[in-house]
Amino acid sequence: MLKPRRCFRTCLVLPILSLVVVLVLTYQIYDWNREIEWSGWERSTTPFTHRLCVLVPFRDREAELDEFVPHIKKFLRVQNIENEIIVLNQTDSFRFNRASLINVGWFESDRIGCDYLVMHDVDLLPMNPNLDYTFPGEGNARHIAAPEYHPKYNYEKFVGGIVMLTARDFKKIDGMSNKYWGWGLEDDEFFLRIRDGRLRLDRPSGLTTDRKTTFRHVHGPNRKRDQTRKSERTARELAEKRRRDILGGLSNTRYTIALRKRSEIKSEAFTVLDVNLQCDTVKYPYCLPNQ
Repeated sequence: MLKPRRCFRTCLVLPILSLVVVLVLTYQIYDWNREIEWSGWERSTTPFTHRLCVLVPFRDREAELDEFVPHIKKFLRVQNIENEIIVLNQTDSFRFNRASLINVGWFESDRIGCDYLVMHDVDLLPMNPNLDYTFPGEGNARHIAAPEYHPKYNYEKFVGGIVMLTARDFKKIDGMSNKYWGWGLEDDEFFLRIRDGRLRLDRPSGLTTDRKTTFRHVHGPNRKRDQTRKSERTARELAEKRRRDILGGLSNTRYTIALRKRSEIKSEAFTVLDVNLQCDTVKYPYCLPNQ
């Protein structure tokens, strides 16, 4: 049996020596790693990859879609952007509601893990490679189809065609208003949401292309949009569409998905959602056709 004094020395000194050795080795390993980093080497890490969801509101535009999918896939591949195209096909009997379809697209984007999204007209093809589809960062709304370059619309508050922002920012401003049945004015409302949400509106500038060459507009004259002439619109519809919608948006979008399917065009894969939107026909009678 060890004497008490000898046991005290053995039990105390050996752990202290072991701790000193561990500290010395830890410092040497840290110093070695630091020298490697200073010399231009970096330890292997797995960088976070952003994922873009391309949201395409859609109804009866097969010819445009046949051109759009291969074109945008190639365009995004050049920019090395991980992406998923989601075609939001409205299959109910109501008038077309682009904004509500985009809201539906946000829920699908969230489900499959996209951290940013771009609302993209199916008939607008980007032609200038300097149009930026990379992650815009929080607090920014990137209007890619800027008035300076859009082939048709050029007023300052226009934010239609192609708009990109993070999924988080889209949720922050409660998405888009659901009251815009038929084409028109949903973009103007969205501009106000961007402003009220204090997002920075970012637009391309200094491009070598112009309004005729920055994009290709493939919307044929025989493709009539779901809209009515001003003379045929009721006073109620006009008044309602001009009134700010501060209560509705992403949070009260009502819909069902009739079908979710994978499809391909020229070997380029994408997702199609057959969407049935819901409408309060008492509050919004103009969601019905011929009303």
